[in-house]
Amino acid sequence: MKKSTWLLLIVASLGYFVDAFDLILFAVIGKNSLSELGFSGKGLDEMTLLLFDIQMIGLLIGGIFFGILGDKKGRLSVLFGSILLYSVCNIINGFTDNIYLYAMLRFLAGVGLAGELGVGVTIVAETMPQKIRGYGTSILAATGVLGAVTAGLVGDFFYWRTAFYFGGGLGLLLLILRLGTFESEMFLHTKDNDSIQKGNILSLFTDPEKRSKYILSLLVGIPVFFVVTILMQLAPSLAAEMGVSGNITTGKAVIFIYSGLALGDISCGFVSQKLKSRKKAIALYQVLSLIACLVYLNLGNASAFQFFTICFIMGISTGYWIVMITMGAEQFGTNIRSTVATTIPNFVRGAAVPISMLYTALTNYLTHNIIHSALITGVFCFAIAIYANYKLPETFHKNLDYVE
Repeated sequence: MKKSTWLLLIVASLGYFVDAFDLILFAVIGKNSLSELGFSGKGLDEMTLLLFDIQMIGLLIGGIFFGILGDKKGRLSVLFGSILLYSVCNIINGFTDNIYLYAMLRFLAGVGLAGELGVGVTIVAETMPQKIRGYGTSILAATGVLGAVTAGLVGDFFYWRTAFYFGGGLGLLLLILRLGTFESEMFLHTKDNDSIQKGNILSLFTDPEKRSKYILSLLVGIPVFFVVTILMQLAPSLAAEMGVSGNITTGKAVIFIYSGLALGDISCGFVSQKLKSRKKAIALYQVLSLIACLVYLNLGNASAFQFFTICFIMGISTGYWIVMITMGAEQFGTNIRSTVATTIPNFVRGAAVPISMLYTALTNYLTHNIIHSALITGVFCFAIAIYANYKLPETFHKNLDYVE
């Protein structure tokens, strides 16, 4: 593989590192920063959740905007523009004492972050040889997940303003590296052809075949955010309910689960290459993830060591995230691929909202038991995802140099 292709892989991977870093960073330092700005008690919790939701809305809007931009103007325009927006917002965020400016910056940072992963997967898939592109996207994902682990460490050890400066500075350094990157040849084949419709997101919903493939591609990833939203964020409450001994915190659960996800992203990519199948690799990891989640929710009077061991294993088995996005991108032609690959991860992240709503409804109105509610929610998510993966076409051997 050419040195220039390796550089592109490194730059795309570091872009996802920064993406994951910021998403987790606010979860770690949000309360400390808002507390210093004068919030406390119930108001502190409500404002933290509100800013998180504002950032998620930014991700959804940014996913659409940068996905279409990537198909119309080029993959590199997104890689440069998204990280510049995110970096500037984070640096300003470190200076602000105004909650309204804070909220606006979280929204804009979310918009910026939305472009990194999908376009990174797109350009790596389009520039690496077909036989090894699964390895490339796995390296990209694993590097990104390590960004989440780094955010946990930086957020714990540094003042919140310094942590924001750190994240913004990482992005600006990445811009310097990107000066040596090049555009995807597949995109260049379509760039000047005005007869080809580029980035038409409506076609994903108006054409029955495209709509089916797109929705199924989204549903495959739902269990990932069941694990992150319910089992990781609510780890202290679930552990207490099961009688787990020791100090169980969300921060520690983040480190163990995301460390496992990094290893899972690498291993799932390698498994897909060995099996010569995206679908079989995803199916295997879905089943293993379901088993790990069931074990997690039936630990009983386990120790903290046993609890976090299962968290790590659960992270590994749920690490089919990047293979899922790769398969989604491979389902569509060059003129809509960036839009698909950028919106899929951000729309799946948005699935955290209905997952939380289902869990809350079960807890408040049906089972009145957080363990049973988590079990029912999880089984429902996995059933949908396994079915969706079964229905999707295989893409491992697909030539990506075509248009819709």
